[in-house]
Amino acid sequence: MKFFQVKSVEETFQLINEKVAPLTEKITKPLFEALHFVLAEDITVRENVPNFRRSTVDGYAVKAKDTFGSSESMPGFLNLTGEVKMGKEPDRPLQSGEAMYVPTGGMLPEGSDAVIMIEHAEDISGLLNLYRQVAPGENVISIGEDLKEGTILLAKGTRLRSQEIGALASQGITNVTVFRKPIVGYLSSGDEIVPLETKELSIGEVRDMNGAVVGSQVSSWGLEFIYGGIVQDDRNELERRMREMLEKVDCLILSGGSSVGTKDYSVDVIESLGEPGVYVHGISVKPGKPTILSMANGKPVIGLPGHPASAMIIFHLFGREVLHCLQGIQQKQAKLAFAKVTKNIPSSPGRTDYVRVRLIEEDGEWMAEPIFGKSGLISTLVKSEGMIEISAESEGVHKGDSVPVILFQ
Repeated sequence: MKFFQVKSVEETFQLINEKVAPLTEKITKPLFEALHFVLAEDITVRENVPNFRRSTVDGYAVKAKDTFGSSESMPGFLNLTGEVKMGKEPDRPLQSGEAMYVPTGGMLPEGSDAVIMIEHAEDISGLLNLYRQVAPGENVISIGEDLKEGTILLAKGTRLRSQEIGALASQGITNVTVFRKPIVGYLSSGDEIVPLETKELSIGEVRDMNGAVVGSQVSSWGLEFIYGGIVQDDRNELERRMREMLEKVDCLILSGGSSVGTKDYSVDVIESLGEPGVYVHGISVKPGKPTILSMANGKPVIGLPGHPASAMIIFHLFGREVLHCLQGIQQKQAKLAFAKVTKNIPSSPGRTDYVRVRLIEEDGEWMAEPIFGKSGLISTLVKSEGMIEISAESEGVHKGDSVPVILFQ
């Protein structure tokens, strides 16, 4: 058989990265509209942050050598000569034997090289008692210590989160050049699938839950989602609808019809959409083995299993990787937490298992409680907050083992 030759998880990720090329169209976005976009060029630090020496605490600017030997049993003494106003430059340099009050974030006066915390000193009518010593540079941020002029602030391929937006704002950058976000299209297939708004189900019918699940995942990742509706089990109609949708989007997702049933022709239709065609039909995972990955004239096409839990897990793992590649994201990091498994979980060697888990806090530790159930059960999705991976080389995990948990977003 030409297709359904299963790939390992590692092979699948490798093939995705080899086959899926990033979009190259660049656009300019105002900073406040750039969230979740991917940088199309390196951003260089324009100015030092901070651009003056500043205090990290409320305290007193001093010359460190003037504090040496100070302790609670034998305090040191300095003349308090004033204070630094927040956002203002000190009105005079600091001389030997002097101290000056400085707030957190305040500018240090010329001549000072350390700050002693306010709780380690006492102002007695202008005579500052020191109850400990400080080292040069203590409680001080130097010029350019945070961001240094001329260095790379953010590299091309960085997905802009709120923290990256803040870093750009610190440099006075109001517009950024980014790659256009991919548009993701979706179709459900199957005679049994009916629209969400269906009031009463006939025997054998199910509402299109997968469209809502996949759509919300895409939206949570900051991308545009187009719901194309439901296609009945008709080969010609499926091909027509998929070709129409593929014209409008950068990535097309089909849910259902990825196994080898008698009415399952989706792999043939996907293969016919364009070159080079299907490169994965079947992944050695549970759940989600009958997964299709294809490229049609530069556009990724993904065939998801029909069962809701399988579809969600496969799309979270491999669909997200496809979209990351399409966006040109360089830093691809799964959101992980570590937790101890609450019970033994057996697994079959030669297949990677993804087990849904619920996270529970017990005595200050996170515990991962497996949520067992068939891939079509909606309740297992609602109860789970993430999943753990049991590699193909493993026969399972034992109760009490600390494992990484891939968190659902």
